Amino acid sequence: MWIVKLAWKNLWRNPTRTLVTVAAIFFAVILSMVAEALKLGVFENLVKNVVSFHSGYIQVHKMGYQDEQILDNSFSQDNTTASLIANTRNVNAVTPRLEAFSLAASAELTKGCLVAGINPELENNITQLKTKLVAGKYLKGSDNAVLMAEGLANSLKLRVYDTVMLIGQGYHGATAAGKFVIKGIVKFGSPQLNNGILFMPLPAAQEYFSAEKQITAYILSVHTDKLLPTTAVAVKRVVGVDYEVLTWEELMPDIKQHIATDSNNMKIVQAVLYLLICFGIFSTLLMMMLERKFEIGMLVAIGMKKSKLILLFIIESVLTVLTGCLAGMVAGVPLIFYLHYYPIRMGGDTAKAYERFGFEAIFPTSTDSTIFISQALTVLMIGIALSLYPIVKILQLKPLTAMKK
Repeated sequence: MWIVKLAWKNLWRNPTRTLVTVAAIFFAVILSMVAEALKLGVFENLVKNVVSFHSGYIQVHKMGYQDEQILDNSFSQDNTTASLIANTRNVNAVTPRLEAFSLAASAELTKGCLVAGINPELENNITQLKTKLVAGKYLKGSDNAVLMAEGLANSLKLRVYDTVMLIGQGYHGATAAGKFVIKGIVKFGSPQLNNGILFMPLPAAQEYFSAEKQITAYILSVHTDKLLPTTAVAVKRVVGVDYEVLTWEELMPDIKQHIATDSNNMKIVQAVLYLLICFGIFSTLLMMMLERKFEIGMLVAIGMKKSKLILLFIIESVLTVLTGCLAGMVAGVPLIFYLHYYPIRMGGDTAKAYERFGFEAIFPTSTDSTIFISQALTVLMIGIALSLYPIVKILQLKPLTAMKK
């Protein structure tokens, strides 16, 4: 215990030197935490924009629908099946949906769009569709009206309470045509969704497409996406062989590939970051050894064993690194939470590049608790490993040489 007290006193005999060392570790922890939080946060935001905004984390279709997405591959809505899916472990919510493409038209303009028949209440539980409302009112299940994406409405020069005409092909080749009042305008972060989707209550969509009691998919949200593969297997077991169960990764492999590529690139960036951290901490340790060379030589000359001196320096190094890591965590946590709620926004060509992948050009941070612990521990291990340098120097030390000025 006495050696710990001595080590702590030694640190503050020269507060400037100690504070410089602690500062190097302090900023290293903050930098590594923010870098990791940004990496995970960007990927989480991508999934949030493209997956939870519309596709859901898991979809259940009639077998073969994914290869040929037409109304003839729809299936009968079954409340029993929906209940079984909803009761599957890790499934948070389930909503039916009927989707098909149609031509939307105003008085002078036309544009193709995806018409999605939804249960407004259940859909909001999964995609928070109501929060995307920027004008008008949200749908009710009994409405014979639509919600139109802002980009689509601008293309057709339509506003709330205007009428949109829809023309398409219904179930089993029937003609689909109808006029619908625009009850509300919704805005998505994904430009692809924002420029080409229209929602209507499921009964109205089934009538429009002449597809009574038919749906094309059950859309699922989950409690945690870390259990996504096992959840998909469990749902497949529940619904049987007549249905296909696909995760968002299978529905959108290009997005999964984009995440994998970016993740590998970030590993290289992190490796460079850790290298810089090593140099920063090592330079402070080198400075400390040069300043204390005479002191160490004198202690050895008067009879202090090198083993005890090494233990003293190890404790000093651990206390210094630990102090810097704890201070970095305390300062880094509020910074990461701030960047989570007020994310970095990109503009110009960078924003356009991100929009081509279908998500907002913003860099939020992840608030996963493992980030704070793992990055602090990583820097702690780096600091302790680099503290081997003073040990080597002590073992090689010759007292007379060290005391020469």
